[in-house]
Amino acid sequence: MSNEIEIGRGKRGRRAYSFDDIAVVPSRRTRDPKVVSLGWQIDAFQFEIPVIGAPMDSVMSPATAIALGNAGGLGVLDLEGLWTRYEDPAALFEEIAGLDPEDTTSRMQEIYREPIKDELITARLQEIRAAGVVVAGALSPQRTQEHYATVVKAGVDLFVIRGTTVSAEHVSDGAEPLNLKKFIYDLDVPVIVGGASTYQAALHLMRTGAAGVLVGFGGGAAQTTRTTLGIHAPMATAVSDVAAARRDYLDESGGRYVHVIADGGLGRSGDIVKAFACGADAIMLGAALARAEEAPGAGYHWGPEAHHPVLPRGERVHVGTHGTLDELLFGPGTSADGTSNLMGALRRSMATTGYSDLKEFQRVDIVVSPYQAG
Repeated sequence: MSNEIEIGRGKRGRRAYSFDDIAVVPSRRTRDPKVVSLGWQIDAFQFEIPVIGAPMDSVMSPATAIALGNAGGLGVLDLEGLWTRYEDPAALFEEIAGLDPEDTTSRMQEIYREPIKDELITARLQEIRAAGVVVAGALSPQRTQEHYATVVKAGVDLFVIRGTTVSAEHVSDGAEPLNLKKFIYDLDVPVIVGGASTYQAALHLMRTGAAGVLVGFGGGAAQTTRTTLGIHAPMATAVSDVAAARRDYLDESGGRYVHVIADGGLGRSGDIVKAFACGADAIMLGAALARAEEAPGAGYHWGPEAHHPVLPRGERVHVGTHGTLDELLFGPGTSADGTSNLMGALRRSMATTGYSDLKEFQRVDIVVSPYQAG
């Protein structure tokens, strides 16, 4: 049966689903939450929880990356952010949080015009390494060739190339584009790339040798990609499609497993549950962690799209402060809105539906039940 809908006589469109449109279904078995495992592994690195802190200034500082690493997750530092442009950006974080909404974009563009400094990239990554946690940093595709040598020399364990959308094939008549396959082959560290939202795009990224693929763009709390570029990828369908690419690439490559990491639209614990149900191996959290007391944004959240020098397609949004990082991840929860005890909610959902680990939970039954507000 076709999943296409006629938009008009000259155009048809595929129906796609967001996390709000679906729900997981209990099986014949339930489990004690205490016996449920949330661990996952990428390359040689094992983690107690499948949480990656998004490389966004409002979410990850060296200190919060260390705190998330100590909590069992992985913090990824934005190597094009304030921490690599300014020796001490504390006053700038405070200023951004207090900006009038009408002035926010223009002022942030000014702040982020300060050049990135290789010595600060090195210093920030070494600070994280000194704490004894896994070190991860992110660059955009446009900046990767300029700074990757500094990143690798500083001792990064995992390298992330993250943009609104990242393709294995970029056509340009200007600067020489990044050759992902050659770049990844030449590196000595695992590389996570994205975003991607379709089967074919993800399959091409997997063929470059990437260890993980980030799924999603245009759906994050601080992005306006849908309104500025008209691009949007409902996340339930996107994660499921990329998980299918992972399965087919596993056969094509003779057993090479590429991790699927949901990135966007994961503001609450129910969304996190559904991301794994659709096939994710791990999740990258932005707004959900920006609500922590330790988060640099002080209750505000923004990404690199918010200060793009030519075409801003993001906003500084107020997400509030809902508790410590530990409370947001492990509880105890103080509200029933899905913003705290995120891992407790995931563990309980897996137990309630009868699954003992994340790989098993990817097989959980799902129903389509479009959510109607109000």
